[in-house]
Amino acid sequence: MEFSIKAGAAEKQKSDCIVLGVFAGRELSEAAALVDRAAGGTLAEALTDGDMEGRAGSTLMLRKVPGVAATRVLLVGLGASAEFDAHAYREAVQHAVAALRGGGSTDCVLYLAELAVKDCDLPRRIRLAVSTAAEATYRFDRLKSKKDEDRTRLAKITLGLSAKPDAAANRALAQGEALGAGVKLARDLGNLPSNICTPSFLAKQAQELADEFKLKCQVLEEKDMEKLGMGSLLSVTRGSREPAKLIVLEYNGGPKKQKPTVLVGKGITFDTGGISIKPAPDMDEMKFDMSGAGSVLGTLRAVAGMGLPVNVVGIIPTCENMPDGSAVKPGDIVTSMSGLTIEILNTDAEGRLILCDALTYAKRFNPDGMIDIATLTGACVVALGHVASGLYSNDDAFAAEVLDAGQASLDRAWRMPLWQDYQEQLKSPFADLANIGGRAAGSVTAACFLARFVDKTTPWVHLDIAGVAYRSGKQKGSTGRPVPMLTEYLLKRAGQG
Repeated sequence: MEFSIKAGAAEKQKSDCIVLGVFAGRELSEAAALVDRAAGGTLAEALTDGDMEGRAGSTLMLRKVPGVAATRVLLVGLGASAEFDAHAYREAVQHAVAALRGGGSTDCVLYLAELAVKDCDLPRRIRLAVSTAAEATYRFDRLKSKKDEDRTRLAKITLGLSAKPDAAANRALAQGEALGAGVKLARDLGNLPSNICTPSFLAKQAQELADEFKLKCQVLEEKDMEKLGMGSLLSVTRGSREPAKLIVLEYNGGPKKQKPTVLVGKGITFDTGGISIKPAPDMDEMKFDMSGAGSVLGTLRAVAGMGLPVNVVGIIPTCENMPDGSAVKPGDIVTSMSGLTIEILNTDAEGRLILCDALTYAKRFNPDGMIDIATLTGACVVALGHVASGLYSNDDAFAAEVLDAGQASLDRAWRMPLWQDYQEQLKSPFADLANIGGRAAGSVTAACFLARFVDKTTPWVHLDIAGVAYRSGKQKGSTGRPVPMLTEYLLKRAGQG
């Protein structure tokens, strides 16, 4: 998809389609009113006839409108003008692109970016429009012998403005494209089957990303992890024939003395549950258990594409969790890189076992802040559904910054408790701690487990993305979340959010 910005009157744009907004009550947006005037009231007449009332999500396609250079005019319902916020704006862009998808238009000029949106300036609206349009045109059919029939013909989207775009607007366009590319990478990796997307495949993708954007990439092998004492991570991979990897990517866009933000992503490329094997229904969805890893690669792709003046380190512990004669068993005790011993009561609570060693390893980068991202617990899905990520933190200010980034990017999270009281559930009579704390507060105790491997002086956020990383059912597939949230946080850190 190609994106651009163009200044000029909507009615003069020579395009397959121009897209205009209509508020509830048949209230034409400013751009739509100007087009209606040039068209001799044709738009208002169509609304008066009852073809459209401006309800959010509704669309009306008009062809050969007099006085308009474009072949088509697409009217998009915006809902009540008093309630038109960033969420409604994003939905308007989504519905516009959906209406054009599979139609005759190969290009369009979108006159929505200049709409007044609460707490959303023009650069943010441009960035959101571009990233939303990129998401709305996403397809994953690379493994089909015949491509999807409804594959969109739309190849170019121009954002129409009344005045010539300034440097901030052009930068926002580039940032939106970079964010869209980052989300696409995360979605592509998540949607690939586990016989293709193995730990070695993820390591290759990381190296290709490093080559493209001149990042520093290091891939630690199992022998390297053994030397580091990563007994917890290595215990998970014992039942698999695929070798585990620890991927380290460094983006150094900021000053050398600037402490980096470290992103740690869970990379279980397939999770059977191990000896504590999962039930068969929906087990295919466990290919998405590397979504944390995908989000780290996607975020680094977005940040590098934007050229943000920040330093970011991505750490991805990746392996499979398989049952085998050599697989770790319930009751086994392993020693983590930190020296803490762990009694494994359930081999299906493996994500925390690979993350804890990665968090310990991350300390060597002396991070300014550390965020781990993981499809960690079904308990988080029960608590928050598929709307918000669960956020846990040892630092109120850091938590607030990440939560704000989630609100701004419409990729929201909800803060959960991380109280010392819950640590009681992780006590073990045989080791320093157990890897599960029982059914009660399962997402909380998982976060409490990880907290044991983080210095109290290092600001840390844990994101449980089990409910938001992918969809089930007819719309099954990766969402690319929380790449928008993480990228927004780094944009703000760079002073560009």
